[in-house]
Order: sequence, then structure tokens, then C-alpha cells
Amino acid sequence: MKYYGKTNEYFEIVEITDKNQEILQQSKKDELSLLWFGEGEHQLTVDAVRHTFHKNQIVCLNEFHNLEINRIGTLQLLRFNKPFYCILDHDQEIGCKGVLYFGSSNLPILNLSDKDIEILGAVWKMIYLEMEAKDGLQLEMLQTMLKRVLILCTRIYKSQESYQELDSQQVNIFREFNFLVDVHFREKHTVAEYAEVLNKSPKTVSNLFKKLDKKSPLQYIQERRMLEARRLLRYTEKSISEIGYEIGFNDIQSFSRFFKKHEATSPSDFRDYK
Repeated sequence: MKYYGKTNEYFEIVEITDKNQEILQQSKKDELSLLWFGEGEHQLTVDAVRHTFHKNQIVCLNEFHNLEINRIGTLQLLRFNKPFYCILDHDQEIGCKGVLYFGSSNLPILNLSDKDIEILGAVWKMIYLEMEAKDGLQLEMLQTMLKRVLILCTRIYKSQESYQELDSQQVNIFREFNFLVDVHFREKHTVAEYAEVLNKSPKTVSNLFKKLDKKSPLQYIQERRMLEARRLLRYTEKSISEIGYEIGFNDIQSFSRFFKKHEATSPSDFRDYK
């Protein structure tokens, strides 16, 4: 079921099976997706990394994720574009920047409890019912329901990622760091550069990550560069030297050493392996 608004708003909710799985690969610019996995086996390759998903897990994908379907059972898809609901504009309300859709190199996977399933399931049914309405209130109602889904998913993800260990200011710093890395990873490669933008010391940023028992902030930066390297190697025809330069390396040797350190194979071997 699809909604098209008068000013390019787009919203879609649909059950995906192996019969219509091609819908998953039809995402366009400025579109965000949420996949709720149901019965069956689910294997998807996201940005050249294969993932196995289980029943009642949710994954959030943005327009930059490259998706390949290896095996799929049944799942529910929500997809919407920026004109329908802009995550960044509503960030203070739902806290999604750096959490659900702009979380640097980490693929956000949510594990639902029985209570989560009950609450989300009720909202899902309401969305299906509202998609059948054809009055002037439909857009606002659908936006409200999507917002509720995103709030619920944000709470679930924050809970399982130990965000409760931080106060609201610390959460904002962590989210903003992730978002800044996603935007500036090509030209900013040190923790100090991001700390300066945040008006914090590098030590403050590093201690925050330790409090969450996370990878170091430098690892986040390096993994985001690796994510882009894998994407470009697998999904473009750019030369290895061009790819290295695009993510901030001045020569192919430095890029090759960096890639092999993190991927345990050379860029050329990674590109050749299918």
C-alpha cells in the first residue's frame, strides 16, 4: 500500500515475501526503510557484508545502503521519503540522528521483546487501516503513526545499546559525533577534529565511549571509512587509487595497508571476490 502526497510525499507499507522481494531494492533518493522480519530464513548482504536476521528483529536502512537479497522469508516493510517525514528536522522529538538511520558504520538491528511486539503490532495495524482512508487528515495521521513507530524503535535501540547509562547531554554528544562522522569522514580522520566541532576535548569524547563500553571514537571513524571503501569497491567501477583518494588517502599504498589491516584482504582481492 502506497501513499502519494500533493508535494512529493511518499509512504509505503507492504508485506514482503520471495514473490515480491524486488521491492526491497527499489529505494530511491531521500528514502528511509524499516524492515521487520517475520517467519522464515533471512539473509541479506548490506554494503558487501552478509547478515542473518531472525524473527522479530528490525533493521533500519537509509538511501546509501546497498542491499542484496540472498534468502528471504516474510517481512514487513515501512518506507518513506524526506518530504513525508524528515528525520533530521524532527531529531529533537525522536532522537534518530546517529541512532536509527545515521549511526556511522553500525547497522542498527533491534531485538523485540514480547511487549515491543504487542505495541508495534498495534501501531502497524492502525497504519494499514489509515492507508485506506482518503480524507484531508490522512497525511497527518500517517505522519503521526510513523513518528510513534520511530519513537518506539529508538527507545528499544537505546535500551539494548545501554544509552540509559548516559544523561541527555551525553546522549546528544554521542549521536552528534556519529552524525558528524557520517558527514565528514572523507576529510576528517582524527578524534580531535570531531571534538573541536563538538566544542569538547578529545578526552571527553573518548571517556564518553568508554562509559558506553563501546568501540573507541577512532574505531568509529575508521569503520566508516572502511564502509565507504567496501561500497565503492563492490558497487562502482572506480579504480582502487580513486577510491583511496576519495576516502582521504594520498597514495594507493597507504589505502591498501589500511584496508588490509581492517578487512584481512587487499582491496583488489575484495573486489574480485563475489
